[in-house]
Amino acid sequence: MRLKEIREINKHIQVTTSKLLGVARGTYASWEIEQDIIPIKRLNDFCNLYDISIDYAMNLTDILKYPNSKPEIDINKSKIRLRAVRKEHKHTQDYLGKKLDIDRSLLSKYETGENIISTTFLTEYAKMYHISCDYLLGKIDEKIELKIKIKN
Repeated sequence: MRLKEIREINKHIQVTTSKLLGVARGTYASWEIEQDIIPIKRLNDFCNLYDISIDYAMNLTDILKYPNSKPEIDINKSKIRLRAVRKEHKHTQDYLGKKLDIDRSLLSKYETGENIISTTFLTEYAKMYHISCDYLLGKIDEKIELKIKIKN
């Protein structure tokens, strides 16, 4: 994650960013040092605050922002895209669950929109399939394949 780098480029201190996000400084600080995982909705708020892509914040690409990016996560598009990408690779939920160490029932809940996707799962899914998190979350409509070498 590039949270600290992005905050510092914008000349903000942790207190400023945490106030703008509506969270305690300690909570934000724990996300920044990756002691805790930032929830996907809060990550989206962070990216909207600094006008950057989720892929950039997650250090999956050097593309700062995608054209025509929407500020909100679209759960309906997300659930459809998660399933479509998995099926495009001819993977079952069982296979993906084992590969990413996630319970099949939780994966099913992500694909039905019953649960919002976790940041950790989204990151691993994007790395596995080399696909944009912004696309998977419905923030952009163009299916972007991540071109950079992703470290696992």
